[in-house]
Formats: sequence, C-alpha cells, structure tokens
Amino acid sequence: MERTILHCDLNSFYASVELLDYPELADRPVAVCGDPSSRHGVILAKNEAAKKFGVQTAETVWQARKKCPDLVLLGAHHDKYHHYSKLVNEIYERFTDLVEPFSIDESWLDVTGTLHLFHTDGKGLADLVRKTVREELGLTISVGVSFNKIFAKMGSDYKKPDATTVITRENFQDLLWPLPVTALIFVGRAAAKTLGEYGIKTIGDLARFDRGALVRLLGKQGGTLHEYATGAEHAPVIPARELPPPKSVGNGLTFPRNLKGWEELRAGVTMLADEVAVRLRQLDMKCATVNITIRDPNFKDISRQKGLSSPTYLAREIIQAAMELLEQSWNPSAPVRALTVTAQNLMPAKQAGEQLDLLTPDASPRREKVEKVERAMDGIRGKYGKDAISPARMKETREGEDED
Repeated sequence: MERTILHCDLNSFYASVELLDYPELADRPVAVCGDPSSRHGVILAKNEAAKKFGVQTAETVWQARKKCPDLVLLGAHHDKYHHYSKLVNEIYERFTDLVEPFSIDESWLDVTGTLHLFHTDGKGLADLVRKTVREELGLTISVGVSFNKIFAKMGSDYKKPDATTVITRENFQDLLWPLPVTALIFVGRAAAKTLGEYGIKTIGDLARFDRGALVRLLGKQGGTLHEYATGAEHAPVIPARELPPPKSVGNGLTFPRNLKGWEELRAGVTMLADEVAVRLRQLDMKCATVNITIRDPNFKDISRQKGLSSPTYLAREIIQAAMELLEQSWNPSAPVRALTVTAQNLMPAKQAGEQLDLLTPDASPRREKVEKVERAMDGIRGKYGKDAISPARMKETREGEDED
C-alpha cells in the first residue's frame, strides 16, 4: 500500500504566537527578538508583512530597522512557544497515533492507516487539519502531502502560508527537480559548493547523477541525498513516545551579516543559549558539557567544549560557559558567519541533583534556590513579557548603559 505522509509546518510560528495577544498588529510588520531594547539584539522570527520588507531571521535589530523603520518588535517567550507546540501536536494526534515532531513547529504524520476513518484522501485530511488548527488555536499551518517524509516536507515548503501541496509519484519531477539543490533538506552551502563543481545545480541534476559517484564525493551523505532527490527515501514516521532521549540539545544560526565584536557575539550566544536552556527544562534534563561551534565567512568551523562544575539547565550558566569558550578561542575583530551552542552529556535533572548533593552538599540548597528563582522568572516573563522582571544586577547594568 502506498503511504500517505503529511508534513505540517506552523507559519511564522514565534511571531504568530505573539500576535495572538496583539491582534491589532496583524497587518503590520512585526518581528520577535531576544531583546527589543538592544540594537544588537537578534531577530528570531518575523510575520509575512515584515518578510515583504526583506527582514530576515538572525539579523540584528538595527539591520532589520534599516529595511523597515516601522517594524514592531516583540520580546520572545519560549515557554509559550513550547505550550502551543504541544497543543498543536495534540490536535495532530486526533488524526493519527503516528506523529513525529521534527522541530518545535514541524511534525510528520503518517495517516495511511486512518484515512478511511475520515472518508477522504490525503489532501482532504490535510485541509481538515489546517482548518482545525486555525479555528481552535488561531494559528495557520502549511501542509505537504506525499508518499515519503522528505517529499512531504518539501511540499509544506512549496507554498506558504496556510496552504496544502500534494507531491505524487506522477508530479514530483515537474515540481521539485527544477528547484535549486539547496532546497533539498540537509544540502548546506558546503555540499552545494562541492556539487556545483560537478555541474549539479538543481535537485534534478542530483537525481540524474550517478549514485556511486555521489558516495565517492560526499561519503554516505551522497547516497542519502540521491535517495532524497529520486523519491527512494522510505524512513518510517516514529512517534515521539518511541524516540530515544536526546544525547544533546543544540541551537545554531547562520547570520545574514557577519557578527563582529563581543557585544554582537554575546547577543548571538545569548539568543541561542536561551532556547537551549528552555528545551532542557522542557525535557527535565541538565547538561554537564557546553560546546560552541564557530563558522567564519569561508565556512571554516572550529569547535570547542568545556565541562561544567555542576550540571545545569540555567541559561546564564550556559551563556557564561559559551562566552568563556569564545573568549579563549576567538579574536573579536574577526567576522563570525554562524554560531551553534550545544548542551552535551545530558542527564535527568533529578539525577544531576543527586550527584551534586554528594559532591557539594553545602551548595545544593543554594543552587536549588537559584533554579527555583529562574523558573519563577521564566513563568512571569512568559505571562507578562520578557522585561517584566530581571535580576537587579542586570537592571543596574542596563540603566548604566549609554544610548547610541
């Protein structure tokens, strides 16, 4: 039996969630950033109106405002995004028990065995899922429908926002093969550059290229990409409950403009580490190691890591460790094209607490208090906004800063 796979992608997710509280801003250009008050804050998301001005994810606030002077900036509330992500996936589970989250705003659904329950085909069910999410949560999704996971994902990317695209064995060559090879999942700039040297510019070029030659060029990844391009990929949709616990939690971004100087680098690290910390708390896990990967404009990467004195899921401790690694290994005047912050050597938070108790019994009550304070602060920020509460030391620092 031919499988029917849906890939559901929430449109402008962070911005859409924030706009639920500000419906009057729906038609205005809006962006979400880590710190709306800082010119060096980083754009995390933008709505459709902001996209029309060329506002890009990962550029700085001052860059975005040069393109769009009337851009409205809203603070980020990661707990809120995880809450809505959970609600959306609960809706998906009404249509099938085979739901595999791919990221906070994307999921695959295998509806092969449940289509008959809804008396419709893949497109009809995708439209019903879109309607349910829109009516119940006020959010929109784009859905790709296909016979495998990769083409379903490419379908959700094909037309946005709030759309359904069906990719079949009969039409995938017409729809997908003319696209640039970088439109294929996991084809980054380095791989695209290597492929380009052999005349592979489009997905069709990749599909028609000899598979064995691709393996010799790119190793195992070459064979995998050939399967993706030809439609031979057949990985199952694995429900979240059956997925193994993560070995690491990372967050990375390629910036539209190179970052320079400690202020811009700290802004980038802070934004990445904050999301890592939130995801660790969602998983109820702590990390014992922090890794940072730095990419220069020539796509050369360096990676550094350090062990922590105590396992943590606190953003400020992950930021501190990442900045220490940066300061030890990078010249701040050198440009940075991309950054990734990764929490490694994960363990359940309860187990981490027990280890800490044995090693440093005097520090345990103090640390528990700090963790409770940060969790409480997260809750207040999630409800009332990022700047509703902040540590006194941070407040004093901000008040003492000079305005540009």
